[in-house]
Amino acid sequence: MEFEAYTLDDSVYDEMFQAGGVPHPHCRDLHEWLRRLTAEEINGMQEWVTRSFLNEGITFTVYGDNEADERIIPIDCLPRIVSAADWRQIEAGLTQRILALNRFLADVYGAGRIIEDGVIPADMVYDCPQYRREMRGVQPAHGTWVSICGTDVVRTNDGFHVLEDNLRVPSGVSYMIANRKAIKSSLRRLYRQCRVREVEDYGHRLLQTLREIAPAGCDDPSIAVLTPGVANAAFYEHMFLAHELGAELVEGRDLVVTDDVVYMKTTEGLRRIDVIYRRIDDDFLDPEVFRPDSVLGVPGVVRAHRAGNVALANVPGTGVADDKSNYAFVPDMIRYYLAEEPILANVPTRLCRRPEDLEYTLDNLARLVVKEVGGSGGYGMLVGPHATAAEREAFAKQLRANPAGFIAQPVLALSRAPCVVEGRPEPRHVDLRPYILRGRETRIVPGAFCRVALRRGSLVVNSSQGGGGKDLWVLSEQE
Repeated sequence: MEFEAYTLDDSVYDEMFQAGGVPHPHCRDLHEWLRRLTAEEINGMQEWVTRSFLNEGITFTVYGDNEADERIIPIDCLPRIVSAADWRQIEAGLTQRILALNRFLADVYGAGRIIEDGVIPADMVYDCPQYRREMRGVQPAHGTWVSICGTDVVRTNDGFHVLEDNLRVPSGVSYMIANRKAIKSSLRRLYRQCRVREVEDYGHRLLQTLREIAPAGCDDPSIAVLTPGVANAAFYEHMFLAHELGAELVEGRDLVVTDDVVYMKTTEGLRRIDVIYRRIDDDFLDPEVFRPDSVLGVPGVVRAHRAGNVALANVPGTGVADDKSNYAFVPDMIRYYLAEEPILANVPTRLCRRPEDLEYTLDNLARLVVKEVGGSGGYGMLVGPHATAAEREAFAKQLRANPAGFIAQPVLALSRAPCVVEGRPEPRHVDLRPYILRGRETRIVPGAFCRVALRRGSLVVNSSQGGGGKDLWVLSEQE
């Protein structure tokens, strides 16, 4: 594979090459190995990993105006490599971040000290649609409101930045494992040569975490993964996680609450459930507390949680901490709760609820990324430089009608990594989503779901918006 036609841009960090086309030291083995391969061999490898996803049925769902389309997630066969030193920084920053976020949630559903001390405005918390007043006074084990977090991290020439924290029902970890399985099987010799750290023990670490948050006195907890059902976009992942945990995969209709205890219906009678890893949004979790018309959830499960008879991962109401407006205050949360400076930077964020920020955003739509504060999956977002004048004008009307519903950020020059395009290496923008687990302690597997904007020039990495995935190799420390 030749890199002579591979384009570099001084304004964009390249994950494989330094200025002048010299490979980064931690990428030299991969670069040298790729140079020895023919286009036919590279295409063959790409076909192999694509076929492995097809055979495994690794899918996601794209929702259109009138129907849902189930697809195989695209995967690129070239791994992205992260040095041991870079990973140390990412790991330390993510550990710091989840500690602060958990303390914030315990505080705003309790004493509200951070609000009383003027660090974050009261309306930012209490008027947030994801703030669940029904959860006030709840005290989960070890103060852990967020047991599973997927944080999106990007790199620019200025270093690593956190793009957002996904605290409600974070997805994608199955793709991290599947990417590794597919790429490792086709690059075994190079994989060993590079001394890549393993991610396959994620299921074991997750099981440890869920055991730690079980109700007091429960030494051998019974665990269930609660899914909305086969029609859900991430149902493949729900099956995968239940298998990894050795847990029951259940729907709401499979569970019943009696005397504030959760039971699973079986052919042999009722069986108690102690920990629920829920993959159902707050609104649909418990019709007694949230949406009364929900047929997906479990009536009484929040009551059982309040009574201390079942643990929920994650606890309802965590969305107030990953709301895109409150994201802007996470560095302040770190300083307030931990008395530390943030290790990983936030992206500069303008809150359109502020008149001066709204005015700036409207004046600079062609240069900004504007996002709905509760949006996800690449939906509800405007990438100004790539939008038409008509699209920007339509978005401006939404902004004027509901300024509190939007934030604005600069367009980041996301780092790029080589991808195989018709047998040739071409640069594509990437991010990464590591998974942070928190029970009694914090656990982070040395890897991530590396997402790729497969469309040339695109900055949107979400699978639902034309993105795909890569394997991420975190290298071991040199002995």
